[in-house]
Amino acid sequence: MSAQYQVHGDVAVITLDNPPVNGLGLATRQGVVRGLEQAQADEQVKAIVITGAGGAFSGGADITEFGTDRALAEPNLHTVISAIEQSSKPVVAAIHSVCMGGGLELALGCHYRVAAPGCSVALPEVKLGLLPGAGGTQRLPRVIGVEAALNMIVTGEAVKSEFIASVPGQKLFDKLVDSPEGLAEGALSFARGVADVRPLPLVRNLPCKHPNGEAYFQFARNMAKGMAKNFPAPAKCVDAVEAATKHRKFDDGLAAERELFIHLMWTPESRALRHLFFAERAASKIPDVPASTPKHDIKKVAVIGAGTMGGGIAMNFLNAGIPVVMLEMKQEALDRGVATMRKNYEAQVAKKKLKADKYEQRMALLSTTLAYEDLADADLVIEAVFEDMGVKEQVFKKLDEVMKPGAILASNTSTLDLNRIANFTQRPQDVVGLHFFSPANVMKLLEVVRGDATAPDVLATVMAVAKKIRKVAVVSGVCDGFIGNRMIEQYGRQAGFLLDEGCTPAQVDRAIEKFGFAMGPFRMGDLAGNDIGWAIRKRRAVEKPGMKYSKTADLLCEMGRFGQKVGKGWYDYAPGKRDAIPNAEVEKMVAEHREALGITPRKIGDEEIVQRLVYSLVNEAAHILEEGIANKASDIDIVYIYGYGFPVHRGGPLNYANEVGLFNVAQAMKRFAQNPQDDAAFWQPAPLLQKLVAEGRGF
Repeated sequence: MSAQYQVHGDVAVITLDNPPVNGLGLATRQGVVRGLEQAQADEQVKAIVITGAGGAFSGGADITEFGTDRALAEPNLHTVISAIEQSSKPVVAAIHSVCMGGGLELALGCHYRVAAPGCSVALPEVKLGLLPGAGGTQRLPRVIGVEAALNMIVTGEAVKSEFIASVPGQKLFDKLVDSPEGLAEGALSFARGVADVRPLPLVRNLPCKHPNGEAYFQFARNMAKGMAKNFPAPAKCVDAVEAATKHRKFDDGLAAERELFIHLMWTPESRALRHLFFAERAASKIPDVPASTPKHDIKKVAVIGAGTMGGGIAMNFLNAGIPVVMLEMKQEALDRGVATMRKNYEAQVAKKKLKADKYEQRMALLSTTLAYEDLADADLVIEAVFEDMGVKEQVFKKLDEVMKPGAILASNTSTLDLNRIANFTQRPQDVVGLHFFSPANVMKLLEVVRGDATAPDVLATVMAVAKKIRKVAVVSGVCDGFIGNRMIEQYGRQAGFLLDEGCTPAQVDRAIEKFGFAMGPFRMGDLAGNDIGWAIRKRRAVEKPGMKYSKTADLLCEMGRFGQKVGKGWYDYAPGKRDAIPNAEVEKMVAEHREALGITPRKIGDEEIVQRLVYSLVNEAAHILEEGIANKASDIDIVYIYGYGFPVHRGGPLNYANEVGLFNVAQAMKRFAQNPQDDAAFWQPAPLLQKLVAEGRGF
């Protein structure tokens, strides 16, 4: 049973009981209807209260039923709300903690609503590319006004119950109790007070108008389209709320909402957002590391290196209230690193994103040292030193000497062999990769690299720590570049071949940015530092001498054009600005290199540019899945959404490939393999991709 029924004197209480957030699954909906019928039949019962067990009234739909027959089975949420509205006895919603989505729509169907302070109230469906589908767009404007309701629906953001209760004229809450603890008694008392009041009030009968409707809704629609140009849902939310003001009959407005909801359900953008919603939750689940795996208590963290990465990593832990000790070799480097951290925090204070006292509290948790021995009592140590195996060896041998037994030793390496690093110690089971993305205090992605010897308790601990510092963690096996950088190398190679064949850097960047990437490969190279890629290619020349690259990137570095940090890379940059200005010398270098190769430039369209860049990611991802480097396709999508600026509305490279159709992707790869300037061997579709095409399946 996921809805409990109890009688308190003359009031029946129906308690939603479907942990963790009392999702309105089929069994819960059935339980509510059954409770209503029981209360109607009991002559002793004069009123009914609906509330939620545990830490929520209701968070809305039961996500475990998404995409299944149970989600649509009767009684659906519309049917439940209709049963409440038709009750001959007053139904009071006792709202606390979380009241969102379908939970708020259920409450709006009740005759009265009593709320506890501190409750988060929202209709967040827009974040899944949808709009509220059980009357939310029709009822909410009637109780808090059209403009306030539309703002809540279009943004999907939560509002606190006490703020809503303070708004003059609001009809969402009939009573706000003094404290969460007083909700049960307050709701019972309120229910008894209205038990004999007739007629029973219904939100659907309240008026819904806007004095300047046509102009207001057109303005709101333009704003929604401008702020969310790749997502249709916000503009459709405006249409749905407008329908609430235009239809004389409430049921006609409901029908308009339903039509818009169904339309959005089938859009690729909503499918992408729903895919990412589940992918993010699935990323934390590791097949052979159950949730019951014991975890270490991380009370203190050590960070080695006070540079950009080290400082950013440290800030994540300070923000979470975890003390950090930071080590450097020289005092000047420590002072510089701490000054940068202070500057970052002061910028947040200036923008009013952080209170001054919080800033001081966080910095008070930081200590610094020049001695490895001062790290000995840390529970987790993260190395963020130069990306060189010799340097890593020195660091890990020293850590092995000084760190206490059971401490977790982590490397922030972005490409190097974690198994080799682990073997520099006598405790490889305690070694793990924690690859933060730059800037580490901002980027949400954390690649957790699992070595051959990494113990399950170490893995479980760092996944829990990632959650605590508000990162989205994805587990990767050991290979050169792990998931993200291994794939981005193929993307970068294709960008270089496109230059060889006739494109300019700006043309390639424009095409992929129009597709939705945050920035193109050449702007990204300038931001990261072109010398980093140069170092990797030099290493590749030794390890994989047969691997083909365009020489343009090396020639650029030979010109000293390392990117934004020196004011010039593929583009020029004015001091203090990030605007990418095309450079004639770079374009001349590319043209001369092309001529030296004997290549006649050809006109290359945006479609080919996008396909070659994106499908290179897809093919390499298929190899990664096949080798077991990534646990599942959705993990790769999460890496690319949160770490590499892949367009959210396309749901990640593998979700996008599914949308295009894997047969079509494989056919394009076969075409690219015929291009003499490209790498024919790379464009052979990965065996997993061929298998999925043959079976008519997606990733």
